[in-house]
Amino acid sequence: MSDNILKYESKIWNTADLLRSSGFKEGDFPKFMMPFFALAMVESRFIRMGEELRAEVGEELPIEDFIELIKDSDQGYNTYLFEHNKTLKDICKNDKSFEIDFDAYMGGFDSETKDLLGVDRAEGDKFLDIYSVTRQLKAKKIFFAYVKEWSEIDLRPFDNSEITTLEEHIKRKWADISAETAGEQYTPSDVISLISEIVASKVDDSEAFLKIYDPTCGGGNMLYGVEDRINKKLSRPTATYGQDWNDALFALARIESRFRQDSHIEYGNTLTDDKYPFEEFDVVVANPPYGVDWKGYKSDIENDKTGRFHDTPSVSDGQLLFMQHLISKMNLDGMGVVVHNGSSLFSGDAGSGESNIRKWMFDQDIVEAIIQLPTNEFFNTPIFTYLWVLNKKKKHSNKVMLINASEKFSPMRKSKGDKRKEIDGLNSQEIVKTLIEYQDNDYAKVFDKEFFYFNKQAIQLTNLDIDGKSIEEFLPVKTDKKTGESIRAKSLKLLNLERVEQGELTADDKEAFTSISLFNLIQEELDDKYTLEEWFLGLKDFIKRYDYKAPDFKVITDEATFYYDIEKESIIKKSGDTVEALGNGKIVVKASYKKATKTKEASISVSVELTPDYEKDYEIVPYAKDEVKNRENIEAFMKKYVTKPFIYLENVIGVGINFNKVFYKPEKLRELETIVGELKDIDKQLKFLEGELKI
Repeated sequence: MSDNILKYESKIWNTADLLRSSGFKEGDFPKFMMPFFALAMVESRFIRMGEELRAEVGEELPIEDFIELIKDSDQGYNTYLFEHNKTLKDICKNDKSFEIDFDAYMGGFDSETKDLLGVDRAEGDKFLDIYSVTRQLKAKKIFFAYVKEWSEIDLRPFDNSEITTLEEHIKRKWADISAETAGEQYTPSDVISLISEIVASKVDDSEAFLKIYDPTCGGGNMLYGVEDRINKKLSRPTATYGQDWNDALFALARIESRFRQDSHIEYGNTLTDDKYPFEEFDVVVANPPYGVDWKGYKSDIENDKTGRFHDTPSVSDGQLLFMQHLISKMNLDGMGVVVHNGSSLFSGDAGSGESNIRKWMFDQDIVEAIIQLPTNEFFNTPIFTYLWVLNKKKKHSNKVMLINASEKFSPMRKSKGDKRKEIDGLNSQEIVKTLIEYQDNDYAKVFDKEFFYFNKQAIQLTNLDIDGKSIEEFLPVKTDKKTGESIRAKSLKLLNLERVEQGELTADDKEAFTSISLFNLIQEELDDKYTLEEWFLGLKDFIKRYDYKAPDFKVITDEATFYYDIEKESIIKKSGDTVEALGNGKIVVKASYKKATKTKEASISVSVELTPDYEKDYEIVPYAKDEVKNRENIEAFMKKYVTKPFIYLENVIGVGINFNKVFYKPEKLRELETIVGELKDIDKQLKFLEGELKI
C-alpha cells in the first residue's frame, strides 16, 4: 500500500473522536464511518472517470456532449460534480449554506448510487443508509464538523487494492470493538498475493475471459485483489462475479464494480439465493466466515434443490456449506483457493456431515493441496488458517499435498491487531514453487488421498464375569424353520415368579409400594389414595430407577433366587445350598398394565428376564483402498487389541486431516551427561552462596 494513503487511516479514525465526544457507542462507529468512506470513494472514482474521459476526448468537446458521454458510460453520475464542478470539499467551505448544498449534492447522484448510499428514506434495503446517519449527526450537532473531516480525504490517486486495504486497516480496528464482526476474517493483502500467485500458476494464458467468482466477496478486496494481480501476470482478459449479504460491504463492492469492465456484484445470501444459478467459473476464491451458525436458514439448506450440498455440517459452522457451493460453481477445468480455519480439516467424527463432505471432496479428487499459513496472519484472530487448493484438472490424480507454511513469514515491524506476521514475496514464491513441483521436502509432503481415510468399525462387545463367562451361554437355542440355522434367544425368561426384593427403598418408594412383593398385587392391598393405574405408573418409575447390580436386589422364583454379585461380575443362581455363577448379564424387570374388560378386572403383570450385558464400542482402524486388504486390516486389528467376544456392526469410513501428526517433530532430548554437568555446576554455586552467607 502506498505511503501516501496511510495518512488517511489515522485521519478516518480521528472522526471517531467526534462520535465518542457526542455519546455514540463505539460498537456503532462502523455504521457512521462506512457510508462516508463509500461517499469519498464514489466521489474520487467519479472525478477520476471524468478526468480520464476528458483527456481521451480533448478539451474542445462542448460540456453538453461531455456530460452525455459520462452518462452513457453507465458508471454513475452526480450533477454537482460534473455540471457545477463542486466537490464535497467545496461544499464544506461555507458552513452557512452547507446543509442545503449537501442535500443538493446527495440528490444529484444517479438512482443506483443513491440506492447504494441509502440517500433517500426507504422501507426496503438501505445498504449504507447515509440518510439515517446524517439525521443522527444533525441531532448531535456535529454534522458539519464530521463531513468536513471526510471531505479532506482524496482517494483519486489510489486503485481499488489500495483503497480496500485502507478499509482493511479501519475494519481491523472496528473488529476490536464491534461484536458485529464475529466470524468475519478480513483477508490481508499478503494472503491475497499468495492466492493470486497460486491461481496464476494454475491457469493458462489465452484470449478467453477468465471468470473469477467470490460468493462471500464483502467489499471486494479479495475478488478485485486477485483480479488486479492476475492482470499484471497474464494478458488474459478477466471478468469478476461476487455476492455478499452484508449491506455496507455489498454497496462498496457494487460501487467499485461500476468502474471495472465485466464486473458483476449481487446482493443476497449465497447459500439460499445464488444469484448466478447458471454460471460456472474458471477460478473461485473465498474467505467465508468462520464458526458462524446457519440455523436461521436451516430449512432452506435442507430443502435445497440445486444439488450443491452433498451433506450438511454442524449447524454451528457453515464453512463447509460454502466449500460445497464453490465446488458446484467450478467449470470442468476450474480451480479455486478457499481460506478456512482448522475446523474444516478435522471437525466431526466418521459419518458426520463434516467427515462425509471431506470424503466426497476426496472421492471426487478435487483437493490438490492444503496449505497451513502462519498464526497471527489475520487482523482479528491469532489462529492457524489454511488455504484449500481445489482443482478439477489435477496433474497428479488421487494425490493430496500438505504444505506446512507456518514458518514461511517475516515478522512485521508493527503489529496490526492480531496480525504480527506477513508472507513476504520470497516466501510466497517458495510456497508456489513447492506446489508446482509437487514433491516432498522438509515442509511439504505428498500423499495418496486414501492416507486421510480411516475406518470407524463399530462392534458389539459381550461383557464377561471374572471367569470369562456370559449369561449368553444359558440362552435357549432354536432352529429357524426357513433357513435351518440355529438362533440363540435374546433373553432367558424366569418362570413362576414369586417376588422381587429391593432391600433399600427410599421414603418415596415405601409410600408408593406398601408391599415389597410386586407380583401378587390385588386391589385390596393398595392404599385407598391410589388407583391401580396410578400405582402402575409409580411401579414403572421404580423399575426405571432400580440398579440390577445392587447387592440386595433379588428375584425369587419357586425354583431359585437370582441376584448380581458385584465382585464376581456375575448373575448368581441360588437354589437351596447350591450357588451357581451363570455369567455376566443383566436382570431385566418389565411391567405392563392391562385395562379392565367386560370379563376381567384391570391388572398389573410383571416379568423378569436374564439378558447378556452387551456394550457398543468402536475402533479407529487405518484404511486400505483395496476392499479385501481393508477387511483384513480390520480383522487383524481386532484380533490384536480386542479381548472380549464381539460381533461386527457397521463400518463407517471417515476423512480427516491432521497437520500436527504429519509434521510433528519431537523435541530433541539433551544428553544425560550434559544435564548432570549442569546440576553439578548449580550445586557448586549453591555451596559458594552458602559459604558467603556464613561469613
